[in-house]
Amino acid sequence: MKPQTFARACGRNARRERHADGAPEITELAGISTKRATAIQPRAHGSARLSVIGTERGTVLDGLRQAGALKVLFPRVADSRCQAVLINTAGGVTGGDTFETDANAGPGTHLSLTTPAAERAYRAQPFERAGLRTHLTLDDGARLDWLPQETILFDGCSVERSLKVDMAASSRLLLVEPLVFGRAAHGESLDDAFFRDRIEVRRDGDPVFLDAMTFAGDVRSHLARRHVAAGAGAMASLLLVSPDAELPLTRLRGMLPPTAGASLLRDGVLFARILAPDGFVLRQSLVPILSFLSENALPRNWMT
Repeated sequence: MKPQTFARACGRNARRERHADGAPEITELAGISTKRATAIQPRAHGSARLSVIGTERGTVLDGLRQAGALKVLFPRVADSRCQAVLINTAGGVTGGDTFETDANAGPGTHLSLTTPAAERAYRAQPFERAGLRTHLTLDDGARLDWLPQETILFDGCSVERSLKVDMAASSRLLLVEPLVFGRAAHGESLDDAFFRDRIEVRRDGDPVFLDAMTFAGDVRSHLARRHVAAGAGAMASLLLVSPDAELPLTRLRGMLPPTAGASLLRDGVLFARILAPDGFVLRQSLVPILSFLSENALPRNWMT
């Protein structure tokens, strides 16, 4: 790629200067350290599109298309739901990787989506950013459980992630996004990283939930502030959108640790955020909560 083309690809926030040897360099890009760009490396790209329908035998796969480094497996389950496991065969994400997931739960179906293990966001080359995009749709009376395991951020990572949900008023969405800021047992911390996340839910076309966050630069110092996370090393966002979302609120609050809170944001929209010192402690809270909210339909890989 020519230097001029590479500069344009970095976006409007980039500025080009020249070294004494005359070689152009990208010297500024919001959210990433200012270092000279290295050679472009091969990157992983994957996509998966799936849909399910209801039959007399329960929820079954209707359509599947997968490409690149993203594969889908369908383990057998004892009930009538369809469980899909999204597998990143690249073994993690780094700058320049792109992954896209599109899933549709047809009328009256029950679809559960999960991952086989924690996703890892590794150090990225300067001016490269990973893009993770997910779009979920729920038809009338459908139920969809979005239950990925933790995303672990490593120092130097650069990730932009988005999750959009379009659902019918009669459908039910259970969603969790656990996030770990470095592995505490390995003494890791995020001194220079970038992570941008956005979750958007629309019900019958009307926006009912929007949550966006950005961590850039010295994430460890930012999380250490009392009004931000008071030094937490892991967190989870938990969302239930359902006509009867208020019913589990009292019991859910009783299951939360002191560093968490839950609220009914509006009719049919229940949200909780949990902070923990590390991923292990976070999972100790999440597993019983998700088992309760999923009505004991938590994927088996969460138990190992």
